[in-house]
This record gives sequence, structure tokens and C-alpha cells, in this order.
Amino acid sequence: MDNYNEALNFISSRGKFKKSPTLNRMKLFLKMLGNPQNHIKAIHIAGTNGKGSTLTFLRNMLEAQGLTVGTFTSPYLIKFNERISVDGKPVSDNEILNLAQTVEPIVKELDRSLKEGGPTEFEVDTAMMFKYFAKHQVDIVLVEVGIGGLYDSTNVFTPECSVITTIGYDHMKLLGNTLPKIAFQKAGIIKTDIPVVVGKINLAPLNVIKKVAKQHHSKIIIRGFDYKVQPKHSSDWQERFSFISKSLKLDSAKINMLGQFQIDNAATAIAAFIQFLKINHYHIEPNVILKGLKNTFWAGRFERINNSPLIVIDGAHNVPAINELDILFKKRFNKREIYIILAILADKQFQLMIKNLLKIKNVHLILTEFNGPGKRPVANLDQLYEHSNHKSRIDYVSNWHRAFAETITKISDDDLLLFTGSLYFISDVRKFFN
Repeated sequence: MDNYNEALNFISSRGKFKKSPTLNRMKLFLKMLGNPQNHIKAIHIAGTNGKGSTLTFLRNMLEAQGLTVGTFTSPYLIKFNERISVDGKPVSDNEILNLAQTVEPIVKELDRSLKEGGPTEFEVDTAMMFKYFAKHQVDIVLVEVGIGGLYDSTNVFTPECSVITTIGYDHMKLLGNTLPKIAFQKAGIIKTDIPVVVGKINLAPLNVIKKVAKQHHSKIIIRGFDYKVQPKHSSDWQERFSFISKSLKLDSAKINMLGQFQIDNAATAIAAFIQFLKINHYHIEPNVILKGLKNTFWAGRFERINNSPLIVIDGAHNVPAINELDILFKKRFNKREIYIILAILADKQFQLMIKNLLKIKNVHLILTEFNGPGKRPVANLDQLYEHSNHKSRIDYVSNWHRAFAETITKISDDDLLLFTGSLYFISDVRKFFN
């Protein structure tokens, strides 16, 4: 392995999943690397939706506090290096090459010695991240779970604090087909005597999380009980809200990201930030929090990429996220015609996603395809057509570039054009517009 592209090929050549979930392989992998995960200070973030946005709000508040912040996120939007970043800046190509060269011989050794084969792609990514931050120390690392929590390859360290953002239906083949079962998997990141902050979560899954927290003697910080959030009148491309807890009262916090779901994510991040400050004996400064919130931007999350006509990209890739878009449309865009170019991975609940979008009266739906990530198949037009109701309200265009070219001729400056359905899809769209 001699260059950056060869490093990326090495990483992406690894399998995505193994037959049975286990952390044994990951722990052995890290042991052979010198257990770098034991040499970082970190916060662990799980949840069905909102992980990335919550992490980004939290990062900006920590930076406003004057701290250097490492992050581990997935998937990347434009370039692989985004996964491992410091203060929002991705590590260099050379650093990725060095990390890949470090782990490669161990990966090959595990390929030879383990019956099920060596580490998966995400396990390699995770090990590289731990190795990087063990070598290049920062004040705090924010680690986003890949899928679930209990058996996720990130679940091998003791954090300062755990965060569970939301519980919804996604990855059911891996996590279970009920919200309590999914919650149990997410609650797997809870560690003994380590506080856990939970976001906007329904009672049944919340009770599961509370039970796991009690078993681990973990203090649990619950929205609606330990902290409360109230949206306020908003204008322009902003949301305003109040936040109240025993430690802090904010009358009018402001974020530059749209949607009630982003208010929810910001509130969860504030609650986690307060826990971090308390653990490390920092004073809580409201102005630091307000500055961090105001500075937060997260690409691909209802991101405006053109003003006239208004063109937006959003990474909504499951039913709960689509339902949040519905709420946003009704609040902010009920007087506009909304054109949605939708492309979805085949393993998602695309039938329900389409059905829920078509419930919105001012939506015009254009279903299309894109080149999916690696070997993950995209829902093709035949599948989408077969599972669509109200076919007369849907256009089917196999190439998304052509779908855009055709749609842009139909819309006026008063309309909204949204690309959504997959973070991988909007990654392609964002590259095209850039």
C-alpha cells in the first residue's frame, strides 16, 4: 500500500457485516494495536436519527468553550477523511494512508487466524480513529455509533457520558422489529456509573433505556423531566427555542438549521454539554452555549444549495426522518409547491417512505436511482413502481441527473425542490452542485 487511493481500496474491500454480532473480534484487533481506545477521552452518541446533528451542535459548543474536539462520524458526505476530523477539519490524505498502513498487517493476520475472517470495513475505520486520537491527543472525542450500539464496533471504550438521541424504525433486520428491541440495542452503549442523556423518545423504548441505566447504576438525564424544550416563533432560515433545566435557563436560543427535529437535537446536545461541564468542573456559561449553537452547520441536513429557485438536500433515509420533513413542510412551506427527487437504498422501508410523502397535498414526487455505496443495492424503478400507490402523482426517471433537468423546467421561483432519500444519494447531488 503506497498511496491514498490504495488505502481507500484496502478499507472499502473489507466486508460490511459478519453472520453473528460480537465485539470479540474488535477487542482482539484493538489489543493487537495496543488498545488505543483506552487512551482517549470521549463522549459516545447513539440513536436512530439525529446522531450527526447532535454531535455537531455538541462539537461547536465544546469549541466555543475553548476545547479541541475530535469527531468520528459516518457516512461521509464528500470525502472519506471527513470520518475522522479535528475541530471540523478532516485529517489529511497522508494521515489516512499512515493509519491504513498501521492496521493492514494486523488485519491480514486476523484474516488468517480467525474462522470468520478479519475485521469488517467499519471495524477498520473505527480502529483507525482510535489509533489516530491516541496518537494525536485532543481535549475530547465525539464518537458516533455506526448501527445500534450493543454490538457496534465503537462500543469498546468507557466514555465521559453517553447520549441516545432518538429511537425509531431502521435497520430492523439487525436491531429488532419493535421500538423496545431497538432501544435495547441502542442502550448497549450505557456503561456502569457513566451518565446517559436521552433525547425525544417515546415511553415504551424510554422505559427500556431507563431499565438498562438502572442496572448499570447510571444517572439518566431525560427530556421532559430533567430538561425541557419549547419552540418559539422563528423566521428566515433559523429556529428559536427555550431550554430549561436545573442548571441552565435559555429564553431564546437560536440555530441556523431548520426543523423541529433540529431543535430536539440541539436540546439533547445542550443537556450532554452540561453533563460534560459538570464532570470536568467547568462553569456553565450561557453565552458559550448560544455561540456554539449559532455557529453550527451540518452539511446535507435540510441544506440550502440554491436560493432561486430554492433547492435543498436532506439525508432523510428512513420513515421517522421522512415524517419529520412532513412536519417541517407544514410549518414552513405549506404555501409552496414541493418537488421531491427521491432515491432510496433497497434495504429501507421505501414503500412507507413514499406513502407518507404522498400524504402531503403540495408534494410532487419524482422517483429515481443513483449509484449506491459499495455493494449495497439501490431500490430500482421497477421496485419503486410496484410498491407505489397514487402512481398518477409520481414521475419515474431512471437517471437522477435527467430527473433534475426535467424537474427544473417545471418549477417556479416560489417552489421548493428537495433531493432526499439517502445520505449517499445527496452526497452525489452535493458533489454535482459544488
